[in-house]
Amino acid sequence: MSALYRAELDKDLPPICYHRKHMTFANTEAAKLRVDKWLWAARFFKTRSVAAQAIEGGKVKLNGQRVKPAKEVHAGDMLAIQAGDYEWVVTVRALSARRGPAEEARKLYEESAASQARRQAQIAARSIQNEPAAQRHGRPTKRDRRRLGHFTGND
Repeated sequence: MSALYRAELDKDLPPICYHRKHMTFANTEAAKLRVDKWLWAARFFKTRSVAAQAIEGGKVKLNGQRVKPAKEVHAGDMLAIQAGDYEWVVTVRALSARRGPAEEARKLYEESAASQARRQAQIAARSIQNEPAAQRHGRPTKRDRRRLGHFTGND
């Protein structure tokens, strides 16, 4: 791609990559991106369709409001994301249209201290609890199957 064409294409955007699709935008007013695409790029969800389903299911709130997947997110917006048992409250620091490595994804947002403390407490509580299936090993024995049959009424 010629330098002149690149200069016309990316007049006000910071040069990070030659293709506009792969640009990472920092705090520019012109920078905007769909919420589902940002969540995917920031590695909160594995695919964009899973991110869109979470948004439609009310698991993601933008500035305290439920949104649709096509809603545009800007730098400085506050997102509350619930994925599984965990909830993140993050501030959008930068936008990226591509899904990069985890280190790059962490630079796209800043998590609040309260959110971090709450998640760490949940992780600690889970590590203390015993896994319910930890004592079961392999498939049930013949004796176990008979007991299950008597218990459920399927003799």
